[in-house]
Amino acid sequence: MKGPREELIYVPCIYRNTGINQPDYLATVDVNPKSAQYSQVIHRLPMPNVHDELHHSGWNTCSSCFGDTSKVRNKLILPCLISSRVYVVDVGTDPRAPRLHKVVEAEDVKKCGLGNLHTSHCLASGEIMISSLGDPDGNGKGGFVLLDGETFEVKKNWEVDGHAAPFGYDFWYQPRHNVMISTEWGTPKVLREGFKVEDVAAGHYGRQIHVWDWTEHTRIQTLDLGDDGQIPLEIRFLHNPDAEEGFVGCALRSSVFRFYKEKDGKWATEKVIQVPAKKVQGWALAEMPGKWSCMVDLLWRGPLNLSNNLRGQSLLLFLLDVLSEISAESILVSQDVLMLISDYSSCPWIGERGRGGKWR
Repeated sequence: MKGPREELIYVPCIYRNTGINQPDYLATVDVNPKSAQYSQVIHRLPMPNVHDELHHSGWNTCSSCFGDTSKVRNKLILPCLISSRVYVVDVGTDPRAPRLHKVVEAEDVKKCGLGNLHTSHCLASGEIMISSLGDPDGNGKGGFVLLDGETFEVKKNWEVDGHAAPFGYDFWYQPRHNVMISTEWGTPKVLREGFKVEDVAAGHYGRQIHVWDWTEHTRIQTLDLGDDGQIPLEIRFLHNPDAEEGFVGCALRSSVFRFYKEKDGKWATEKVIQVPAKKVQGWALAEMPGKWSCMVDLLWRGPLNLSNNLRGQSLLLFLLDVLSEISAESILVSQDVLMLISDYSSCPWIGERGRGGKWR
């Protein structure tokens, strides 16, 4: 919290399915208010291939290696959702003009029986762990690839053989509770060409989160979130390293579930936020959900930021006391969907338990 303000941000920019047959690129944006180039793209690094679909990004090392002076945060890890490649980008030599350091090809990832890569996290071991959505044939398979943190070579699967989840997407680990929790999107060969509501009924999209033993690398519990929890995407523990709870955003019904550890050591969930769908015309469905696409919880007791991307909103939920109340405000960021959004100033969609209950 007390570190220096970031002066640069790196943004993956995707061309796949836009009709533009060019490689995705990494944009470098100057975010130093004192700079003459403030809020401008100052560099673009194109990838060497087309149709990769860059997605989430991660670092070669992070706070999981806090105190290890041999570790330097100088490489950005860019997994590819469609091509299953991993690009390693050098942002240390010249932070304002990143350069490509290494390409991990899909054939190397395939050795782990995985494909369609998503979330990258650095580990205290120095390794890099990347989640998968599927197997090399595009079927659903929620496993994890381990990369060497120095050479960036594929080492092995993180999960024990036979313990992969039916679907994969995001994950977050909490070593002090010996736990990691992962989420589900859907079948890669179905979703990669676009969302169709009939694919939900056909079982091609997930609605579960999975609890893993962090040291044994085994799946020990599966929690079904039900219809309101379909397509659970971003998952976040609270940043307090002792925290035994967090949130997961579910895209299809615009809901947020809290997950938490019970007294008997098992994990449980409860729905705490539900944004109602909006009646619309000229869209794929008669009602438009919010579709949470990203979620960031800032440092302890900070706001939870939810991207409500179909309606062009960013929602800030202020965690005053996780077990007592939530307050919220919404920010409209896209004027062309203004007519679809009602006034959320009273936040009627934040739970139903505020008056004397846990949530408001």
